[in-house]
Amino acid sequence: MNYQWDHPPAHIFAMTVDEGSIDVLGHANNCEYLRWMEQAAWSHCNAIHMDFEAWKKLGFAWVVHHTELNYLAAAFAGDELLIATWVSDNDNKLSITRQYQIIRKSDGKTLVRANNRWICINLETQKASRMPEAFKQAFASDLELV
Repeated sequence: MNYQWDHPPAHIFAMTVDEGSIDVLGHANNCEYLRWMEQAAWSHCNAIHMDFEAWKKLGFAWVVHHTELNYLAAAFAGDELLIATWVSDNDNKLSITRQYQIIRKSDGKTLVRANNRWICINLETQKASRMPEAFKQAFASDLELV
């Protein structure tokens, strides 16, 4: 199927909606999308060799500062989802913005569009800190690469 991605994804995380994600209305609970976005972000970090072990060696990490989710359609148990993610902005100082688009694989329908603003912190102080050069390079804006 030819999916209508908003942007060429830097990374796609595939998953299936399980029964535990379904709420009393019979569809995926809204909270689950945030969890899936985090899984997609970690999957992307692992793919570019920037897992938590790498962060610890650098002494820095990312924490979410702001999240926006736009729910467009529901997901149901058994739905196979494709969660695309890409870095749309990197100020090369303190923060990056990571975009997400969640598509149902069977019909190509976009279910969610979302973004997180991530702030770089120093792991020792737990305070906002200028990002190290390795973060600048690994999390360069994918828009700059187009």
